[in-house]
Amino acid sequence: MTAEQKGLRFAAGVTCLTGLALALSAWPPLAAPLRLLADLLIWPLDSAQTLAAAETRLMLAISGGVLAGWGAMIWQLAGSPFARSPAEVRRVILISVLTWFVIDSAASVLAGATLNVAANLVFLALFLVPMRLARRTAAMP
Repeated sequence: MTAEQKGLRFAAGVTCLTGLALALSAWPPLAAPLRLLADLLIWPLDSAQTLAAAETRLMLAISGGVLAGWGAMIWQLAGSPFARSPAEVRRVILISVLTWFVIDSAASVLAGATLNVAANLVFLALFLVPMRLARRTAAMP
C-alpha cells in the first residue's frame, strides 16, 4: 500500500469516526461534545445550542450515517481499486470531497456558522495532502 493510499485511508477513517460521533450525538446523553462544538462554531460561546429538538437529533442521525458511509466508501476506494486505477480513484475522491466542501461550507455560512469553514479546511486537507504529495513525488526525477 502506498503512502497516498495510507493517507487516504487515514482521512477516510477520521471521516467515519466523525460520522459515528454525529450519529451518536442524536442520543442526548452523548451529545455534550457536539453541543460544545456547535457552541464554538456558532459564536459567541453562550450555551444556546442545545441540539435537543427532535428534528435536530434526526438530522444528526442522518448526516452522521451519510458521513460514516462516505468515509467507508473512500476507505474501500483507497484499497485495491486505487491500486488498479489510481488516476480514476483520485478523480472520484477529489470530486466528492470538493462537492462536500463547497456545499457544506456555503451552507455553514448561510446558517451563521462561518467558523465551520475552518474545520472543513482541515478535513479538506486530510484528503488533498496525500494526493498532492503523491503527485509531487511522482513528478520528481
